Amino acid sequence: MFSIVLNIVGSLFHLYVVARLYALAPVKSRIPARAWWIGALLLWFVYIAGVHVGDAALDWRWWPGQFAVTWLGITFLMSMCLLAADLLSGFGFWWRAHTQTIRLGGAVAGVLLAAFALFQGMRAPVIVEQEVVLRGLPPALDGTVIAAVSDIHLGAQRRSDWMAARVEQINALKPAAVLLVGDLVEDEPVGEPQLAGVLRGLRAPLGVWAVTGNHEFYGDAETTVSEFAEGGVRWLRDRQVELAPGLVLAGIEDIGATMRRGGSLTTGLAGTLGAQEDKATILMSHIPATPVVMEASRRGVDLMLSGHTHGGQIWPFSYAVARRFPKYAGSYDVGGMMLYVTRGAGSWGPRMRLWKPGEIIKLTLRAPRQAPSA
Repeated sequence: MFSIVLNIVGSLFHLYVVARLYALAPVKSRIPARAWWIGALLLWFVYIAGVHVGDAALDWRWWPGQFAVTWLGITFLMSMCLLAADLLSGFGFWWRAHTQTIRLGGAVAGVLLAAFALFQGMRAPVIVEQEVVLRGLPPALDGTVIAAVSDIHLGAQRRSDWMAARVEQINALKPAAVLLVGDLVEDEPVGEPQLAGVLRGLRAPLGVWAVTGNHEFYGDAETTVSEFAEGGVRWLRDRQVELAPGLVLAGIEDIGATMRRGGSLTTGLAGTLGAQEDKATILMSHIPATPVVMEASRRGVDLMLSGHTHGGQIWPFSYAVARRFPKYAGSYDVGGMMLYVTRGAGSWGPRMRLWKPGEIIKLTLRAPRQAPSA
């Protein structure tokens, strides 16, 4: 079904863009119609072939698949700009003397938007700093730094060398713990022997911890878990640990996987979170589903970390994502619990982001201020 949608939608974007570009006088006067449309047809065939090959494979098949999703992203952004130009000019029925200029402006804007989105998608994730006060955090842990990263999507696009660069970024933050908040792979296990060594390069005295996301279960999830475990990553699959005296870290399995096993959205929480009245609690849950967020707050979680949404990744899809996940990017106060939904470090589909780049989160934990004695 997904490939059928890409076939139809991508074909419409492709046809609209090539038709509008050929309507531009500088193009039409220089390129014969036969050559233009033959080239457009060949490009469309490559796109369709890439859709069916897919971009999850870790061999040569990645290239046509990645071209397909990238071309879809490019033609989508160009279609938006060209459509805006058509609406402004009444599809050529008014302002006829300026139609060519308006359409040319739309085409240039589309190219610039697509180029910027590619740049934002391929650049290194930025560091975003956030302070959070945790109820129950002992004063001795005030100032503790936690590094959190989600949606790495290691696979054909991003391999161990890309991850090695992220390890350097994370280590520069001098974190006490590193939290990997799901979708660490695109689909299948990475399958690179050097990955374990790269992961062992993470320096965090309180450990490197991870939870599963939905993409882990699109492939062989247990092998993926083993690959990361070989690199020293410890998984929290519906369980909790005490990171330090007075600080609890909990993690739940991907809620989609839990529901496929007959559970509910909050099954993982019910079996993981106990009474922690005298301790601060951090929860990792890949998907920020509203029932999970509300239940976590009700159970006394101080900080919940999620990903999954990519912050919409390519505007204006952020509006559609926000309808599905009202809290889809950034920090939110939910009944005294802080929810942070990260845009993630990688991307899904095309390596494009509009407007904001990927991110790694530096969290500085703060103990509540003590009231001055009388």
